[in-house]
Amino acid sequence: MEQAALVNLWFAMTLYMVATVLYVYHFVAKRPVFAWYATFATGAGFLTHTASIGLHWGATQEVPITGAFNSLSLTAWALILIYFVVEHLVKLKLYGTVLVPVAFVAMAIAQISLGSTGAELTADALEQLDSWRVAIHVAMIMTANAGFAVAAAASAVYLVQGAQLKKHKTSALMKRLPSLTQTQQLARRAIMLAYPVYTAGMLLGIIRAIEFGLPAWWFDPRVMLSGVVWGIFGSYLFLHYKSGASGKLLARIALVGLVAVVVLAVIARTVPTGFHIFGL
Repeated sequence: MEQAALVNLWFAMTLYMVATVLYVYHFVAKRPVFAWYATFATGAGFLTHTASIGLHWGATQEVPITGAFNSLSLTAWALILIYFVVEHLVKLKLYGTVLVPVAFVAMAIAQISLGSTGAELTADALEQLDSWRVAIHVAMIMTANAGFAVAAAASAVYLVQGAQLKKHKTSALMKRLPSLTQTQQLARRAIMLAYPVYTAGMLLGIIRAIEFGLPAWWFDPRVMLSGVVWGIFGSYLFLHYKSGASGKLLARIALVGLVAVVVLAVIARTVPTGFHIFGL
């Protein structure tokens, strides 16, 4: 079963690489047929990737969240999932040119680190992980983080475009990018989708911590930073819907939120304190 998981992983990587080339051709040549084939290759890659994760889980009989390989593979999977949702809602193929290559690189790095299973876990840690809530909790958090990353990427494009328009400068590349309204809409919708998923993932983690009777679980560095991330993107939605904040301010908040997500991920894998040490 583990061999089948590896074969599916290689198929998924190959399909993502093909999709990347096709998306680039579509961006340069603006030919719809390239976009269709790119979407097909991405979808096929996503299905084989999903099969690989399931087979790997079945072979190891452990929740696939420990170690660099599992973390990177799940991150790539979540990015592709979010991309398909975004493409369906916003009807923009452009972001496949960015997100699919990022997923491919993450999987390539995961393949390099395949032999690394992470830190040796104690019996208590293994017992904490032995729950369907943990698997769903991790999947939700990673999916939400992918959504936040999409929103931040769109926000960065928004700020660059805004600066160029303010200076009355343009280029052939800028002309191929979506409008300011489209990029802002993409960022908003990505956060609208990711935020409730992130909230649900946090709640599942809290329920598991209480259920397991972990002392002072709220002092875990990752729990506290998760609260910061939740507050940042919550403020984005509040300022947009209640205060009518400017697009520039909202874009900056989305970028700050992504920085918090990255800091959280780094700390969770480098600081050996608390109970979120499974990625070490």
